[in-house]
Order: sequence, then structure tokens, then C-alpha cells
Amino acid sequence: MTKDVIALTPKMPDTWALLAGLYAGGPGLSVDTGHDGAVVQLCAADGRPLVSLEAPLLVQVPGEAERLLGGQVTPPEGPFWWTEARASTAAPEAERLAGSVAGRLTTLLGGTAWPPGAASTEVVPVAQDASDAGVSARPAAGGAHPTVDVLTESTAVVMCDRPVIALTAWLSHILRAAAESRRALQIVTPPGVRLSLPLRTALTGAPNRWVVKDPDCGYYDGLSGAVLRWQDGTFAPARDASGEAVVAEAFTAPALTSERQLIVAFRTVHNADENLVLGHALSAAWEALTGAAPAGWGTAEPINLPWSARQLTDLARERAPEPTQLLAVGDPARPALAGLRVSRVERGVAADATLTLGYGADEAPPLDAIEPLARVLAGSHGLTHMLVTLRRGRRDLAVPAHFEAPPIPVSYALGAEGVRSAGLAHAGRPPLAVRPVQLGPSSGPALYYPLGDGTDAATWPMLEKLTAHLEGPRAPLG
Repeated sequence: MTKDVIALTPKMPDTWALLAGLYAGGPGLSVDTGHDGAVVQLCAADGRPLVSLEAPLLVQVPGEAERLLGGQVTPPEGPFWWTEARASTAAPEAERLAGSVAGRLTTLLGGTAWPPGAASTEVVPVAQDASDAGVSARPAAGGAHPTVDVLTESTAVVMCDRPVIALTAWLSHILRAAAESRRALQIVTPPGVRLSLPLRTALTGAPNRWVVKDPDCGYYDGLSGAVLRWQDGTFAPARDASGEAVVAEAFTAPALTSERQLIVAFRTVHNADENLVLGHALSAAWEALTGAAPAGWGTAEPINLPWSARQLTDLARERAPEPTQLLAVGDPARPALAGLRVSRVERGVAADATLTLGYGADEAPPLDAIEPLARVLAGSHGLTHMLVTLRRGRRDLAVPAHFEAPPIPVSYALGAEGVRSAGLAHAGRPPLAVRPVQLGPSSGPALYYPLGDGTDAATWPMLEKLTAHLEGPRAPLG
């Protein structure tokens, strides 16, 4: 597995500090700065990449180090700098070298390093030729990102070993590059590792995979459970005698949990004018469900910027007309993560938000706050629709490599524009036992459809029947 060592320092790693880290390998190393996404890449004399030092990131959001690295690390108080040294799998010295780079940074700047015990200040001798080190495999080459471990015609493979594999800036870059080159991204981890919710969302769907190394079956897909084999330059499902995919036993025997996750997914549409400020709808949902605004936002993990609707609007405006993907996180005391996608649509600017909140066994999700939230979003934020679901899942929102039951619908809301398009009489009489609640003025109401308390899977057919009704024959407008 690729070994990452992360330096968490109260001071910014400046040029001199980075140079001190580079001397961790002694004489004979070269520095390559030509790779997008990495400040420097340390290479042996024969060109073998050894360590990629990523751009230092100022993290101003409390709890991000603990969320992604676990309880083994105590970051500096207040804002701190997050600097990753990623060791290549192509050389046995690389892991020690990465630890020495991080150790020299924390010695000079203060702070700590993860994982515990990995940091040092030793000079790590590096074999001058791959044959001297007994290396037979070469890393990805030919323009690949320096932290790609294996690159084939069809697949980019990245090997990771952390408590939580997150949607970091370098991993986002690899995901985009793989898509542009029509390759799959396959992330290989040992058992016990989890994905962050943003990475799980980004990784969803073929041909990308989370590949878990398993002592019993070899490898399996951490999201689908399919046993995998390395075939023709990629991990692909193994088949039984009848041609069916085989499911790993480790995936099908999960530990039961009484923790739950509340998922609130909604779209708002706004006029595209110079006064538009995005993020207010997401902030309103956060405050309605947690009592506080989001703590931070960013484009990757760790989420590093204090919450600012104005700043995220400026970023989306700079990237327009291309869509912008953003992340938000809440206070550590109430686990909450959101994805926000901003895009241009015919009516203006659409903001698609998915807010997920975690609750322990002794905590009740605030289902009674959902209808008032729908009322606020419909009345003040241009709501088009909102779906609320509840599922059993980890309070910390991390994604384990075993089966998790799908979420169960709680409610659906249709904004005033959707009601007008469907016709109030039609939308107000769905073929269900429940009747919708009108939100807003009778001249142009939104509708809120309560479906259940998130414990009965029979609400899925109810939701399907409702959406089919709303999309079906409609009364003429007039």
C-alpha cells in the first residue's frame, strides 16, 4: 500500500522548510516540479519517483483532522497547515523517506504528524538504481499523476491506507484525469478502511471501484461486494460456473448498528443576476436541523475554509458556465456533511444540495423539523423539490466496506413552480392514503407530502407512485 505521512503544523511550510524536508534523502535525489497537484516530487537518480509532497493547505475548520485521521492525532490549536508526503510503492525506502520529510517539517515548524511514530529526521539512504533495491515493478509513468501507483490502458490504480480515504485535492485531480483519458479509477485499501461520504459519492458508478484486499477471497468491491480479480489490466468481477458475480462473505456479514443518518436532498433555482448569493438555502437547512450554520466549505477534503456564502458564490461565478462542485461540513459535535452542485439552467442558476446528518443510538433525528424547513425553502429560497430519507448508518458518516441497507423515504416536497406546472388539483390528489400539506399562499402554494418515519421500506412504492402521478397527465394551465 502507498504510505502517506501528514504533517500538521501551526506555521506555513515555507521554501526553507520544504528544502529541509528534501534533504531527508541525502545527496543524489532530484526534484521534479512539473506535475500538476504536487509541489515537488522527490526522485532517485534513475528517475524513480519516491515521494510526492502536496501543496500545503491551511485548514481553518475545527474537527477535520479528527474526522479524517481518527483519534490518533491531535492537531495544533486553531488554524493549521496540512502537508501530505505520499510514498511511492516503487521503492522500499520511500515510506521512511516520507516520514523523514514530515518529521523535518514538524521539527522546524512545530505541530505533529500522522500516523503516530512515522515521523523522523533521519537521512534515508536511497538506492541509486532500481536494480540495487531489488525493484522489479515500475510506477505509473508517461504523464500520469505522481501518486498513481499503476496505470494501464483502462485503469488508474491508487493504493491507500488511512482510517478514512477522503476526496482530497490530489485524488480529485486523479479522478478528473482518469475520466478525461477514459480510464477507471480504482482505489485499493486494506480491510477496515472507510471512505468519506464525498469520496463515496464521487466514486459511485462503473467503471470506478473501491477495491478492498481481503484475506479470504483476495479482493472485493467495497461498495457492491463483488469478488474481484485482476484481469486484463483492471479489477473486474469474478464469475461462478453459471457466469454470476460472486459476493464476498466479508461484505454480506456487517456489524449491526443502531446509529442513523438523515439525508435531505433538494434543489433550488435562482435568477442569474449580480445580486445572487448562493448557499443561503443550504445554510437555512443546516440551521433548521442542527441549530447552527455550516462550519466550513471547500472544493475537496479536508474542508478548509470557514463558511461564507459570498465566497462560494464568487467561486461559482468564476467557473460559470461550467458547473461547480462544493462541499460543506458542520460542527464536530453534530456530524453533518453536504455536497452542493451549482449549474446554469434555463430558468437561471440551480443549486442541488444533499445534506447528510449522523445520529447515535440515543439521539432522535429531528423529523418534526422537516415540514417547517420545506416551508422556509419554498417561501424564501426557490425550492423546486426536496426528498428526505432516513437510513441505518454510522453516526460519523464514514462508509464501511460492507452492505448497508438503502435509505427509506420520510417525505417529499414539490415547489410552487412544480405545483403550477402539474396543476394544483392534480398535484393535490395523489393516489395515496396521505394528503399533502399546502405551503405558502393559496394563489401559488408548494406541497409537502409526508410518507412515513423512515422505518418502513413500503414507503418506496408510495414515493414511486407519487412521482409517477406528478409526472403523469396534468390539468391544463389557465
